[in-house]
Amino acid sequence: MRAPSAPDRVYSRIVNAWCMYDWANSAFATTILAAVLPVYYSQVAGATLPSEARATAYWSAGVSLSLLIAAVVSPILGTISDVMRGKRRFLAIFTGIGIVGTGLLVLVSTGDWLLASILFIVGRLGFTAANVFYDALLPHVARPDDRDRVSTRGYALGYLGGGLLLAVNVVMIQVLPGTWGPRLSFLSVAIWWAVFSIPLFRHVPEPAAATVRLAPNESVISVSFRRLKDTLLDIHQYRELFKFLIAFLIYNDGIGTIISVSAIYGAELGFGSVELILALLLVQFVGIPFSLIFGRLPNRQETRRPVFLAFILFSLISLPIIGVLGARLAPGELVGSPLPPYAPVGDAVGQGVYPVNSSSLTAGDWQTRVVDSSVLRTDADVTYHVSTQPGAAYTVAFNGQEAQITYGAGPDYGIWSVELDGAPMLDQDTGRPLTIDAYSVTERFGVRRTLSASAPGIHELRLINSGKSSPNSDGARLALAQIEVLPPIRLSNLLLIIGAILALQTVGAAFALLMGPRIFTGLADTLDTKNSIILALVVYAVIAVWGFFLDSVIEFWFLAWMVAVVQGGSQALSRSLYASMSPAAKSGEFFGLYGVMEKFSAIIGPLLFAAAATLFDSSRPAILSLIALFLGGIYLLTRVNVSEGQRTAHAEDAALLSK
Repeated sequence: MRAPSAPDRVYSRIVNAWCMYDWANSAFATTILAAVLPVYYSQVAGATLPSEARATAYWSAGVSLSLLIAAVVSPILGTISDVMRGKRRFLAIFTGIGIVGTGLLVLVSTGDWLLASILFIVGRLGFTAANVFYDALLPHVARPDDRDRVSTRGYALGYLGGGLLLAVNVVMIQVLPGTWGPRLSFLSVAIWWAVFSIPLFRHVPEPAAATVRLAPNESVISVSFRRLKDTLLDIHQYRELFKFLIAFLIYNDGIGTIISVSAIYGAELGFGSVELILALLLVQFVGIPFSLIFGRLPNRQETRRPVFLAFILFSLISLPIIGVLGARLAPGELVGSPLPPYAPVGDAVGQGVYPVNSSSLTAGDWQTRVVDSSVLRTDADVTYHVSTQPGAAYTVAFNGQEAQITYGAGPDYGIWSVELDGAPMLDQDTGRPLTIDAYSVTERFGVRRTLSASAPGIHELRLINSGKSSPNSDGARLALAQIEVLPPIRLSNLLLIIGAILALQTVGAAFALLMGPRIFTGLADTLDTKNSIILALVVYAVIAVWGFFLDSVIEFWFLAWMVAVVQGGSQALSRSLYASMSPAAKSGEFFGLYGVMEKFSAIIGPLLFAAAATLFDSSRPAILSLIALFLGGIYLLTRVNVSEGQRTAHAEDAALLSK
């Protein structure tokens, strides 16, 4: 085998350094955006806000504000970087801003929601703006015939790096005491991001740019604004590029929405937090090989294209079929199918929501009792009853395993004792008697706590005002609103489910190796970058339909695997296709516009999802509604003449570089 020449070694070093930045900054996407900070913000930083809903609203406002700022500045800064020949310089500046904002999150403690919001906005702005200049380097780093492979390789390394650090952070959160786990996780993201960005700044050169001569009365900023204005006014010159941008806006909306609501949707269906976190890690790691596979699909020099295509099509067909059959035919205790709801038994209430009452009542087959109680407030049709007398108790008998109470907290609330079946309920972590500390700096309502028995059955739950104050509390009040007897816990054997997926993928690999070259060679020859994206969007459309029907842990995991098949490839190929139709001399400007479309794609999909969920009072129709985005994106993508777009970009480069 011939040793690589010096130019090849230099090219490989530059490409590897560029890809490592995806490894570096993806830690922010997994730990800060997706898994840890949103929960920490709601439960710790926003603990002093009046409600969890208020904390969620403030968090969403911070996300929206950071996206809005990035959408406004991205094309402007991108154009300035072209004029100044400063893509790497701007990348360094905004990477530094993101790292500092992220690292300082270690200072956020209980009640520091304003500090958390400010630092998150700073970190997110740095992360988002830096990506504009990182993406803008792609057409300068990768050779034209190698852009798909390089772009997907970056995404694959991003999945690996982000997933590895997230796994470490999950262990830190479980092991370290108090809030130090998540706080040090935020610091670890900043360190990871800083260290693994070094190769890019050492080995990737500042790309050449067209010479811009400034008139005596001109500045870099005025020239940049004028050039951006000229580009927007002359859209017809880049017709195919902007047609692609519109298609990207539509279908990336659907992709982003599935990513952002998957955990919420899983929680609504009753899946546990362990399953949801592990599913997120699954997508991270499984996305690595499939991103690399999609990067090779458009390459006509790749002899294994029919094998790769056969494997993807086998997964597209077999994962839904086997997942659905497994959910319907296998025992529910193994695959996480819904078990029969708990029914009332005598005086024990069954599955459902039951308001607390101020006196002994009988309604149907259930009873509640509150001693020494008075109405505190009514909030959103939920009435809170308060008691200050030591020994005052709320008692309810229920048939089930988990009961969720809704209560109020505040500066004059105390510590409550919890009894189950006449004995103190034990904390599952410490083995000590369980108590509920209702102290909060500010009054907060709508607080929820789930109490679990060791096994399903008829239980008596008793919440008692112990008369003890929290160390910082001014009193010992007890305020309760309602109890909800939750559905049966979904039982599943994750090892069995993962084993089934791996067995199915092994069969798929054998099928692809044996039948791919025989059956799919002709179809594989039609796969350029655009058609490979369309293939991924077809898979996403199937995901949206399946998401409407799924109702088991096995289906959720099979669906997550299916998302991993296309998530990285669809986004990486979109980036490389856009790069091929953008003038390299204006890559900062055009990737700034690309960044705007990415930001707006975080608006339409969630709005569509929220509207459908509100209209039907369920997330199932909302998931199904996303199919419109994928089908619309496919249609618009078929209208894009990629060759014409690339010809226009090459002509623009030639004109700019000849000046």
